[in-house]
Amino acid sequence: MVGGSIAGCAAALAAHRGGAAEVTVFERAPGHLADRGVGLAMHNDRYAELEAAGYVDASMPWLQLGRRCWYVRDGSAPLGRRIGVLPFPFRTYNWGPLWRELRERVPGSAEFRSGTAVTSVEVTPDGVELAMGPDGPGERFDLVIGADGYRSAVRTAACPEVRPRYAGYLAWRGAFAAERLMAPELWPDEDCVYAVFPGGHVIIYRIPDGRGGLRINWVLYTAPPPDLALRFDNPTSLPPGTLAETLHTRLAHIADTRLAPYWGQLVRTTTADELFVQPMYDFTAPHYANGRLVLAGDAATVARPHTGGGAVKALQDATALEKCLTGEPDWRAALSAYDTGRATSGRSMVELGRRLGVGLVEQTPDWSAMDQGGLEKWWQQVDGSGGFGGRRLTS
Repeated sequence: MVGGSIAGCAAALAAHRGGAAEVTVFERAPGHLADRGVGLAMHNDRYAELEAAGYVDASMPWLQLGRRCWYVRDGSAPLGRRIGVLPFPFRTYNWGPLWRELRERVPGSAEFRSGTAVTSVEVTPDGVELAMGPDGPGERFDLVIGADGYRSAVRTAACPEVRPRYAGYLAWRGAFAAERLMAPELWPDEDCVYAVFPGGHVIIYRIPDGRGGLRINWVLYTAPPPDLALRFDNPTSLPPGTLAETLHTRLAHIADTRLAPYWGQLVRTTTADELFVQPMYDFTAPHYANGRLVLAGDAATVARPHTGGGAVKALQDATALEKCLTGEPDWRAALSAYDTGRATSGRSMVELGRRLGVGLVEQTPDWSAMDQGGLEKWWQQVDGSGGFGGRRLTS
């Protein structure tokens, strides 16, 4: 197993349940991944399916949301004008506790190697050889699952022609303790907020902090400043403390001039060490399995986060892999069945992410003229076949 985050731990659990005699997990990051504190949301129906499959548990800290409120700046009104409200039956999680719970489900017999980067993947006639570091010895495995993210070494070996494509805009992300939120009574806990503006939007919701409290989690999407001296041809992200001043200036300008005062101040409350930037990329591998190489999570497909189904997709990959391993007569038939089902799902999620990216960032409507009826009609058009939050996992 290459990659030990949420997708990697879930895939390791799937491999174990699917009959693998030995499981080894290589994770490039040293230390404790549970220290990551960003949020994610999971549709109630997708949660129910994953709980039934044994990949999530009600004991994990979570917060129930019920509706999605859309706001546009309107003079000095603190929250702006509420365009409309759409249902939002989602549970929110903190990435760290979710990873920790999955990590604890991986059986103790599995070997978990943190701080070990796989640098090359070579398929041989009788297995797959992984190399760790430029001078490290290779290790041979019967089967390798790549859950090593959008810069996947396993995908490079399985589908060398696939390259992530930069979408032309960025996501600024932040999270901070809910105690620092001004006037929390103005914003009910069960509301997810979409504060929209020409050329972008910010999504805001509360998440558990894993210790009995809450954090404010937000993601703001818009184009970078034109004078930014950075290129995003190769997949990258900008962690806290590395953002150019022009990125801070751009965010401050959006907060002060495009967002209603309450939401702008919320973004401004986030400190520099709580803020990072992710350029938006998308791609999907044509095959989720190629010989003895298997792909899962972001190694297989990266859809823009507008879909609301990134973590769900990774957990569904693991669930599907387990079903194929236990339901087919041999590993070749199992991987063929896994490839057929999940590659189709990956393509549909990428297509949905692109449609939502156009509607929410690249070609936004006239939000100032939008009302409840207009919002419902617009959302039906951009969501298309109703894949927001992830599609139902079929057999």
